[in-house]
Parts: sequence; structure tokens; C-alpha cells
Amino acid sequence: MNTVDKMITDAVQQEIVRAENLAAGYPGKTVWQGANFSFVRGEFVAIIGPNGAGKTLLMRLLLGLQQPVKGTIKLFNSQPKRGNPKIGYVPQRHLIDNDTNIECIELVRLAFSGTRWGFGLSSKSERKTAFEALEAVGAAELAYQPLSALSGGELQRIFLAEALVSNPEILLLDEPLSNLDIRRAKELVQLVNKVVRLRNVTALLVAHDINPLLPFLDKVVYIANGKAATGKPKDVLTSESLTALYGVNIEVMRDSRGNVAIIGIEDHHGDE
Repeated sequence: MNTVDKMITDAVQQEIVRAENLAAGYPGKTVWQGANFSFVRGEFVAIIGPNGAGKTLLMRLLLGLQQPVKGTIKLFNSQPKRGNPKIGYVPQRHLIDNDTNIECIELVRLAFSGTRWGFGLSSKSERKTAFEALEAVGAAELAYQPLSALSGGELQRIFLAEALVSNPEILLLDEPLSNLDIRRAKELVQLVNKVVRLRNVTALLVAHDINPLLPFLDKVVYIANGKAATGKPKDVLTSESLTALYGVNIEVMRDSRGNVAIIGIEDHHGDE
């Protein structure tokens, strides 16, 4: 292998996230524990599990909003911190809702500029950057539409552009499929996969249903019963693996299209 090839390989394999004996929760309450995993640059990872399992806690740890109850988690080989510009984040509940009349390009531009609304000396270049982010998610035609005119699927594209505008190295996407129909969910997953592959970005996507994601995933973190199983989908999504995770008999069924049905789980409500 020559020097250039080695540099490319090293960049591709750069470790972005590492957790060792990680436990997450709140004061006086551990929600899950014993998690060990690592993600490298350019991987598409699903964080899945039943409602109430604590999937969003992993996002909060990576964003520096909470500290581990036990163990360690590293992001770019350092402790996660608030306001890390290398992170692009799409929250489950966006601060700006679809009743807002702000144009899409202005919302994305604001994410890039940080504080300045309206037009200024730097706004031309910022709007160009924002438009390029909209183009990257196939939403250029929505640039001058108000958020209030958009469908749920279109809004998720805009929020993804907002997360991408600063050219992050990792994307954290918290339940972006939750209010989308099957077709729109599939389209959004395909879009995220395209971004991951073209930009060599690591993406962690929290979801309740694994099936729209399965054709594209590199790894899965399955959180349930206070524990986490991690690895490639073919290794985690098995009857043996999930029976060990839940502590009860679980059967994983697959249909002719590759969709997974997990039998034997009593679901819960109220995701953490």
C-alpha cells in the first residue's frame, strides 16, 4: 500500500465515537449500562429499541448535555462538550415549528451564521452556503418557501440541511422518521445514506422501527431492558442476541423483502 492509499484508508477508518462500559441515566436512576461500541468515519448507525428504553440518552451524552453514570464515552477522542461545531444535530422536537413563516434558506443560513437575522455584509456568502446545503438534501426548490408551507417530509429535509450547513463530521438524528409515512420515511433514510456515503460523515439515527433503515446500515445499537447490544445488523437482530438482551424468549422473523419482525416484546411508552 502506498502512502496516499494508506492516508485514505486511515481517514476512512478514523474512530469518531468510542464507549467503554458506558452507563446512562439520571441522578439516582441508571437507565441502561454495560454498553461497549465504536463507530468510525462514514458509518451509518441506527439507535433502536422500545419506547422508554433511553435511546435519546445516547444523543444527550454525545452532545455533552449529560455525563455518564459510569464508564466513558469519547467523541473525536475527547470528552463530549456542548456546542461542538463538528456535530450536526436534528432534535426530535425542533425549536422552530411549521407555523413559522421564516423562509427555509434563512433558517439554514441562521444555523451557519449563528446569530444574525436578515441581510448584512456577510449575508450573501452565507446564503450561498445555505443554498448549497439545501441542494445537498434535494431541497433547493424549497429555499424561498416559508416553513409553514412544507409537509413533514420536506421539513425534515430542511432540518437536515440546517444540520449539514456547517459541514459537520457526525450527524445526530433523533427520531426523524417518527411523523412520516412509509414512503417519506424511506426517502429520508435514502437521503441520509447518500449524505453519509458522499460526505464520509458518521450518522447516528434514533428510530423505533428498524425496517426502513436495514438496507443501508453499517451498525446497530439496540437498547432494551437496561442493556445495549451493538454490532452489525445481521449479528444483533437475531433471536439469540435479542433473547440474551431481553432475558426472555424473543423470535426474530424475516419476510421475503428482508423486513424484520421481533416477536415476544412488550412495548413501553414514553421514550427517554
